[in-house]
Amino acid sequence: MADELLLGTSILEIIKKRISVRTYLEHPLTSETKDNLRAFYSSISGPFGVPIRFELIESDLALKGSNIKLGTYGVIKGASTYVVAAVVKSNKDLEEFGYVLEKLILYATSLGLGTCWLGGTFKKSEFSKAIKQKDNESLPCITPIGSPSSRKSFLESAMRFAVGSNNRKSWEELFYKGDFGHKLPESEAGKYAVPLKMLRLAPSASNKQPWRIIQDKTKLHFYLQHTKGYAKQQAHDLQRVDIGIAMCHFELTAKEMGIVGKWVISDPDAISTPVNTEYVVSWVEVS
Repeated sequence: MADELLLGTSILEIIKKRISVRTYLEHPLTSETKDNLRAFYSSISGPFGVPIRFELIESDLALKGSNIKLGTYGVIKGASTYVVAAVVKSNKDLEEFGYVLEKLILYATSLGLGTCWLGGTFKKSEFSKAIKQKDNESLPCITPIGSPSSRKSFLESAMRFAVGSNNRKSWEELFYKGDFGHKLPESEAGKYAVPLKMLRLAPSASNKQPWRIIQDKTKLHFYLQHTKGYAKQQAHDLQRVDIGIAMCHFELTAKEMGIVGKWVISDPDAISTPVNTEYVVSWVEVS
């Protein structure tokens, strides 16, 4: 059902339209919009089958007889609603989380709503209480959701500049052919050129863009190139979340182009990996 709700709007246009929005108009989502969002996230599934629980949380929760005080340290302005998701702790939980929440974010983008991945700049303990987080769950990230304001706060402009939000690593830095010793020319990517272009536009923590892809005929192997010391600065390894986001962009674009495939964990041991780089998953084309 979730994929069907995205039909009618090209995923390429949605991906190109999505940006991180930190300043919102101060009016609540309509009941219809909330119902649409709930219907969508209730039907989402990810590639690894890890259970994820979503809730729409109102920012004025503290005014409704609760002792919960939601906050984002001033990073988000004007938002009245947040999407909060808790994922069951397991193998590939963070990759699953990134894939599924990005799918919801792209749907929200298609509705004209703004969002922003927040992995460190929110009060985790308060949002955990709001969603009644269980012992076997983690809460890696949240996103505000609402109508974007045309005016950006000074902090928002400064943050976008600091992380180089519009700067992307070159095609040659990200995509390889056969092994890490050979760059994949865009002209040789064939039908996968567009899905890889849309993957390249995926958001990532601090804009590190840690994904690396090796094309091997009808297989594409996804690797995570860790930024040294970055995971130690965070409660969760957000770069694993980034890989899930990239997978989402890639698969949705491939589906729109009629490319049929599936995710398989099958480490190609013959491929030598650079330092701080690990295999995650492979996309295998199905004829």
